[in-house]
Amino acid sequence: MKNFSETDEQFLLNNYLPHNFLAEKMILSCLLISTEASEIIFPSLSIESFYFKNHQQIYSAMIYMYKKKIPIDIITLNTFLQDNGLLEKIGGIKVLIELINQVPNLVYVEEYLRLIKDKFLRRSLIKLGYEVINSSYITNIPLENILNDVENKLFNLTNAIKVEKVSSSAELLNNIFLELKEKSIKPSLPGLSSGFYDLDSLTQGFQKSDLIIIAGRPSMGKTALGLNIALNVIKASKLPVLFFSLEMSKEQIMYRILSMETNINQIRLRSGKLYQNDWIKLNKIIKIVSKLPIFLDDISDLSIQDIRSKIKAIIFEQTEIGLIVIDYLQLMQNLKVKSENRVQELAQITRSLKNIAREFNIPIIALSQLSRNVENRLDKRPILSDLRESGSIEQDADLVLMLYRNNYYNSTTEEQTDLTELILAKHRNGPTGNINLKFDEKRTKFLNINCPEPDSNW
Repeated sequence: MKNFSETDEQFLLNNYLPHNFLAEKMILSCLLISTEASEIIFPSLSIESFYFKNHQQIYSAMIYMYKKKIPIDIITLNTFLQDNGLLEKIGGIKVLIELINQVPNLVYVEEYLRLIKDKFLRRSLIKLGYEVINSSYITNIPLENILNDVENKLFNLTNAIKVEKVSSSAELLNNIFLELKEKSIKPSLPGLSSGFYDLDSLTQGFQKSDLIIIAGRPSMGKTALGLNIALNVIKASKLPVLFFSLEMSKEQIMYRILSMETNINQIRLRSGKLYQNDWIKLNKIIKIVSKLPIFLDDISDLSIQDIRSKIKAIIFEQTEIGLIVIDYLQLMQNLKVKSENRVQELAQITRSLKNIAREFNIPIIALSQLSRNVENRLDKRPILSDLRESGSIEQDADLVLMLYRNNYYNSTTEEQTDLTELILAKHRNGPTGNINLKFDEKRTKFLNINCPEPDSNW
């Protein structure tokens, strides 16, 4: 995008950008009379946050002195500015005397900071508007690049409004105590329910900012489980779910959803060989599913940048997202870091997914293939080292779930053929273990063991 030019800046300066002259003077005065104020102000306020050039120069000089451990008062500051030929540029000694005469109330430092930041963000938004106008006239810049740049800058401005601060142990413990008290009165899962009781008892639900890996060999049921969980999350929380399908089309995913919810065999549903009762159920479920906040995306060359962009778009529209599902990890691309070493590239992708989960405070489920090493063992139950192109998958994941169906390898076995083992191989914040589920292959639907399936989950 075209940078903000000096001509544009001069135009804006002449047209009076938002600022707070008095708040800026108060902050500089605080720094002159209180050493404690330095610890609060310097980490949270940039030089550009000041509107007036002389205030920027004074603040810049103070930051330099602070870093060099030079005491800051009117004498030392005056000397520093004079020695560096800046005293006349800031308006002379009279400007420093005016700052001393302000005598600010140190109790209101946080409020002074808020006022300055507010005006700085408004100025930044105005400048961004001019950048958009200027860039839109340059036709040799791809429109997609302009829109992505605007989106990123606007998102950064939005995040800047949220003031982060270091929490003391007293604050944290107080918050935890209140949280525990509320949970004791109204017991509930701390995270999002997967809809599978034994899994929820081990994980306490999927926690915000978690990266969850569901791994398995081809045709083991990874997509089915991811889709089952997505629907269960919507049913339990009513929160939107974003499902990225890199292998199957949106229409194929929707057929699966309809089969799961209507209990109609997938083959009959896709062929249109439906009975009269099927049409009644289908009509009912279509009306329900059409209103669900589930967003399907079947872009085949999904990148980290695509995920960020689409998360922002849905949050802008829906205000929040409950869960993200990616099917599947090995088909993703890293546009920024192309490497001949696929393991390294995949490591960058999983690390980025974990960062996105933390940044947006959303659990992300990423489906993953397992290597063929499983096929070469007598016991074909998967283990962590079977993760294909594993790299940092095991390291970055908070939960690793692995699917194993005995009848996949032993179709003649006398054991229950619809039994599936869900192996919780890694759990960063809790126990590991195995969970048994039933798998209805005709509907590609997982069910709890020993729990009757309700006629309708809605």
